[in-house]
Amino acid sequence: MCINEHFGKYRGSSVSKNRIGFDSLMLNYIGVDDTGAPVGVPDIDETQLKISDRIKNNIQPSTLGLYDVVIEEMRGTRVIKIILSSGNEKPYYLRSKGMSEEGCFIRTGSGVQHMTGYMINELFSKRTRNSLSKIESPRANLTFEQLKIYYQERGLNLNAKFKQSLELVTKSGEDNYVAYLLADENSTSIKVAKYAGTNKVDLIENEEYGYCSLIKATKSVLDKFNIENITRAKITSKTRIEEKLVNSVALREAIINAIVHNDYSSDVPPLFEIFSDRFVITSYGGLTDGLSEEEFFSCCSKPRNRELMRIFKDVGLVEQLGSGMERILSAYDKSIFDFSSHFMKVTFKFPETAAMNSGDNSGDNSGDNSGDKKMSGKYENQKNLIIEYLQNNDTAASEDFVAILGVKISRVKVILSKLVAEGIIIPLGGNRNRKYRLK
Repeated sequence: MCINEHFGKYRGSSVSKNRIGFDSLMLNYIGVDDTGAPVGVPDIDETQLKISDRIKNNIQPSTLGLYDVVIEEMRGTRVIKIILSSGNEKPYYLRSKGMSEEGCFIRTGSGVQHMTGYMINELFSKRTRNSLSKIESPRANLTFEQLKIYYQERGLNLNAKFKQSLELVTKSGEDNYVAYLLADENSTSIKVAKYAGTNKVDLIENEEYGYCSLIKATKSVLDKFNIENITRAKITSKTRIEEKLVNSVALREAIINAIVHNDYSSDVPPLFEIFSDRFVITSYGGLTDGLSEEEFFSCCSKPRNRELMRIFKDVGLVEQLGSGMERILSAYDKSIFDFSSHFMKVTFKFPETAAMNSGDNSGDNSGDNSGDKKMSGKYENQKNLIIEYLQNNDTAASEDFVAILGVKISRVKVILSKLVAEGIIIPLGGNRNRKYRLK
């Protein structure tokens, strides 16, 4: 499907010529002439909305989760960038023309042409049939209170027909597997395993985040790695150099990519592992069908689960198509990725020079004794507040201490872990409903 052909009023000097192939991430600019110079767009906000609406309502099958329409500044002039990702349900066609030679287009170089009947039939025969949106939920009577809260936090409200608009139902009207993954309760669990050394011999933690909305599980995994990705310092004769074990932005993007692009149709969730010298992130499914390694590393986007991608973008976990890989590759080279026929593994090794002095994950550690005393005094105060609270309450969960201590939940979990290690408090229950009491 060619964007230039569909948006006839924007063709000509206002659209830059796109030379990227049909199966790649396509970038189209409105407000840029044929020489690449920005000329601007009148009523740019209104035009942005019209373009998004036309893509959504005039192309079939559904393109939700496969495109972005964003405003960019180019040499001081605001232009519109349209990002089109390759989908799994080719051929895409104009709704008004149907899946015919008149309605289907393919790009050839800088131009476009109508597909032949043979090309249309070939693409249709290769369509992905096991899309999560077509698989019926294994559980009935799903509820979505968590999902509604995440949308409300972004200033969005889900109406009574949200399941249809978010494509959470099958053609027969039943909840699909995407709905199941995003429901308040399900049987999907994401594991985070922590080992004492560089191999899997000594397992010291085996956390499970799940049985809830995949968005909530994702945030829990991000919080866990935010704690584990500590700041370490190397003190030289002239200065103190501090750095995280792993680039925080790249780590976050890799975690989200593994969760969003995992092949859940085989009931194999992504796995996250923490070793003494590296973080390892493994997702099931390998490269998306039709996407080569070369295209993958050139940041071409072909979402395996476009419905999940769209919702993760709505709630702010994903910014725009293809941006995650760009952030990872801006900090690391291709060698951190390992592909097999069924799995994709990303390995973030810790820098060898970063192991001299460990800092606090909160970022307010310093190199002198006064800073150490300050941190020690702060921890003692937090410890006393927790003890006092548990003296008046038999048990409490991590969330109960957020307001009391005035820190984020990730910091609360660090403090509680220290108190458990010191033998002051005892954890009760599993990861989902864990509480603490005084020993």
